[in-house]
Amino acid sequence: MISDEVYMKRCLDLASRGKGLVAPNPMVGALVVCEDQIIGEGYHQQFGGPHAEVHALQGLDDDVLKRSTLYVNLEPCAHHGKTPPCADLIVQKQLKRVVIACQDSYSEVAGKGIEKLIRHGIKVHGGVLEQESRELNKRFFHFHEQKRPYVILKWAQSLDGFMDAERNDTEKGPIWISSPESQVLSHHWRSEEQAILIGRNTLETDDPSLTVRRVHGKNPIRVLLDSKLSVAGHYQLFNDEAPTLILNQLKDEISGNMKYMKLPAMSAEKVLEALYQENIQSVIIEGGQQVLNSFISENLWNEARVITGPVKLKQGLPAPVLQRIPDHSEKHFNDRIHRFFNT
Repeated sequence: MISDEVYMKRCLDLASRGKGLVAPNPMVGALVVCEDQIIGEGYHQQFGGPHAEVHALQGLDDDVLKRSTLYVNLEPCAHHGKTPPCADLIVQKQLKRVVIACQDSYSEVAGKGIEKLIRHGIKVHGGVLEQESRELNKRFFHFHEQKRPYVILKWAQSLDGFMDAERNDTEKGPIWISSPESQVLSHHWRSEEQAILIGRNTLETDDPSLTVRRVHGKNPIRVLLDSKLSVAGHYQLFNDEAPTLILNQLKDEISGNMKYMKLPAMSAEKVLEALYQENIQSVIIEGGQQVLNSFISENLWNEARVITGPVKLKQGLPAPVLQRIPDHSEKHFNDRIHRFFNT
């Protein structure tokens, strides 16, 4: 007999296919097992689309389902959102048993789905690969439990610790420190997060588009910190390639795909409060030294990804310094990637 853990591992594998596509919903996989045979499976494929349970149950015989077990890595929803409650569908199909990895932290669910299943006579077994499931959806759980987005700091630096060369006022455009392969990886990282954030100085110096041009994926919401709205609209960030949120201290306004949001202060804490209000669960911060250091000094970050290129700049803009040893380091082509986790 195959164990619940083996089936749940398959659920997690299915769920991971939705990475970068389903936020602010969690990644969820589901499968239906009858007499040790998988007879249906599915995953949440895109935000607003059918949930994993709907895909897994689709087309299966009702009489067979009454003898079957449903495996799902997150508690079935019990509220009407973009789609009807999955708990209601499970009750309607009269499944014999439901195995769940972990309870939902979202206040609209938070145990209500499990309660409904039990109330209707369905056996529920929870806690199977719970830690693995929470790790997969750590952005979702962090957002609902800490009431702020999951924050990833990212920058490239030279071997001697500089993130930009010394410039005069006329020198514009990015100075590449990392390899082309790491630049592709950076675009992949962007595609996995809901938003990407920079400050005004980075916009004026590098004119980045903040899209995922080098990989296939969804462009993140672009977030610009510009307290006095001092930059003009000729930069790439003001095009229509992705929604753009401009956090400032002057006005609230919506214009096309641009949203201006007024903040009482431009601290890291207030920025994250604004992103939370916008239902943004994760943000990768590619800002300059000042923006990165503001999140570090306020200790409002979850991960840092530092790419060290094989060049020496000798002088320039010093990169931020994390006073800790990397949790993980690896060679990536000609670069070295250090990862830090702030738990």
